[in-house]
Amino acid sequence: MKKYIFLVIALLFSALCVNVFAQTKSYPFEVVKSGKEKQSIVFLPGFASSGDVWNDTKANFEKDYTCYTFTMAGFAGVKSQPNASFKNWETEIVNYIRANKIEKPIIVGHSMGGGLALAIASDYPDLMSKIVVVDALPCLSALRDPSFKSKENNDCSSIVNPINAMSEDEFLQMQKRNMAMLLADPSKQDEAISWSMKSDRKTFGEMYCDFSNTDLRDKIAAIKCPSLILLEFGFSNYKEPIEAQYKNLKTASFQYSTKGLHFIMYDDKEWYMAQLHNFIKS
Repeated sequence: MKKYIFLVIALLFSALCVNVFAQTKSYPFEVVKSGKEKQSIVFLPGFASSGDVWNDTKANFEKDYTCYTFTMAGFAGVKSQPNASFKNWETEIVNYIRANKIEKPIIVGHSMGGGLALAIASDYPDLMSKIVVVDALPCLSALRDPSFKSKENNDCSSIVNPINAMSEDEFLQMQKRNMAMLLADPSKQDEAISWSMKSDRKTFGEMYCDFSNTDLRDKIAAIKCPSLILLEFGFSNYKEPIEAQYKNLKTASFQYSTKGLHFIMYDDKEWYMAQLHNFIKS
C-alpha cells in the first residue's frame, strides 16, 4: 500500500513539474493572442519592430481567425535574452506553435519576420498552411552583392560595438534617417522610431548582423505551401534580380505595391489589405 501511495505521489509531482515547465518556459518573444476561431494566423514583425505594427491588419482578421502576434525579445521594449540569433528565433517560434497546438497556421511576416516565415516554411514544410512575406528577400545582402556567401562563425563586433557606443541622440538621428527611407507615411514614423529606441542595442546590432548574414535562396526549394510575396513599389524596378532570389520557391505568387516604401501595411494600406484578404480567404 505504501509503495502504491508513493507511486501516485511521484506521478502527481511529475505531472505538476511538466505543467509548471510548460507554463513558465521562457521564449525569446512575447505573444498577444486575440480571436477564438479554429484557423490561426501568426504575425511576425520586422527588425526592431513591435507586434503593434500588425494592429490594423489583425483587426480585419481576428473575428474569423485566432491571431498570435509576436514581438521579439530585445525589440520595442521587450526584455532581451542572451545569444539572440535568427536560427534560435526560428526554432523557438516553431516550439511555441507546437506547444500551443496551433494547427496549420497561416504565417505572415514583415521584413525580418518575412525571412523567419521563409525559414520556418523551408525547415518545417508541413507545419503551416500558407505564408505571406511582406517586403522581405531570401538573402538581403545578395541584393547588393549577388555573389554573397554566408560566413560561418561570423564576427559581428564591427557592427555591434559602434552601435553600442552611440549616444542616445546619435542613435536617434540614425533611426530618423533610416526610417525616412523605409516609411513614407509621416504619421507613422515617430512610432516606428520609438520601437527602435526602446530596443536593446546589443540585440539590435547582433540581429542586424545575423540577418545580413542569412541566405535562404537554396533552402526555400523545400517550401510546399502557397506563398504570397508582397513587395514594395520601388522593387518593381528590380524584378529580375529579386525574383531570381526566389527562383527555387515554386509556390510563390508575386505582387508589387502601388506606392510607398518598406512598411507596405502603412504606405499602401488598401492595396495591402486587398491582397491579404484574397490570399488568406481563398
